[in-house]
Amino acid sequence: MPAILGAGEHRYRVVENFAKLPDGWQLTDVASVAVDSKDRVYVFNRGEHPMVVLDREGNFLRSFGEGLFSRAHGLHIDADDNLYCTDDGDHTVRKCTTDGKVLLTIGIPKKPAPFMSGEPFHRCTHTALSPQGEIYVSDGYGNARVHKFTPDGKLIKSWGEPGTDPGQFNIVHNIATDADGWVYVADRENHRVQVFNGEGKYETQWNNLHRPCALCRCGGGNSPTFVIGELGPGLDINRNVPNLGPRLSIVDASGKRIARLGGEAGPGIASGKFLAPHGIALDSRGDIYVGEVGVTNWKTSFPDEDMPAAVRATRCLQKLERVPE
Repeated sequence: MPAILGAGEHRYRVVENFAKLPDGWQLTDVASVAVDSKDRVYVFNRGEHPMVVLDREGNFLRSFGEGLFSRAHGLHIDADDNLYCTDDGDHTVRKCTTDGKVLLTIGIPKKPAPFMSGEPFHRCTHTALSPQGEIYVSDGYGNARVHKFTPDGKLIKSWGEPGTDPGQFNIVHNIATDADGWVYVADRENHRVQVFNGEGKYETQWNNLHRPCALCRCGGGNSPTFVIGELGPGLDINRNVPNLGPRLSIVDASGKRIARLGGEAGPGIASGKFLAPHGIALDSRGDIYVGEVGVTNWKTSFPDEDMPAAVRATRCLQKLERVPE
């Protein structure tokens, strides 16, 4: 039987073998996912076909991005179904149509800014939009910054530096916004989400998280909720410690946890377990799609085990179907 995660109004059934790909195709790591206005699922992955498009039942529709993207990392979709594809391998953000036409490129492909220079970009990670359509970019692995751009890609301002104090970052890994213009930043290795106003002023932070990696704002209005994908332990010394993830946490707009899905007994490929949640999206019915970088993570979590073929093929994409009360 498929596993059921969560409780009360936050109960989800794991959909087994969700992605139905053409023969011989593999997703490998799924860095991020997005869902458009027609509930089509965009799977930004590190396989030979970087953008795989599925319907909500997991049936293959098309792919694009072959030869364009270097290393998939972040994916955001706007109200007009434009895709913002963050490529940390060539240090760019590309705005694309749903059939892959590039409308805007921010950053110079294959030319990173100097390491920790604060200039965009050095392995940028994700994007989010302000209510006015301004583009926020988290940056990333070789920087400790958030950059704010006009809708046509002109830099407005940047903030952040390496460190552990408020407004400082240790791998700024993901970013989200809400209808009021607040900016939420997954500060992964500082084990927190920091909250800023639209001009980069630090407001507060959410703690009691373990390596927050994925960050998805759900719903509009003044009471959004957020789904946070948390990575499990990354060190040999705590690899087998329970209750550290990988898992999903659902929090309210103040960061208060209202549900937690999985993670009590560590990583795995069994139904109801996660490997390395890296990207999250919801569809119109409240079902959750989870992209995982299980291939990259495998030797960290399972150094003495061979990786099953399913991990490389399709297991790095999961669908959790909401169970009505």
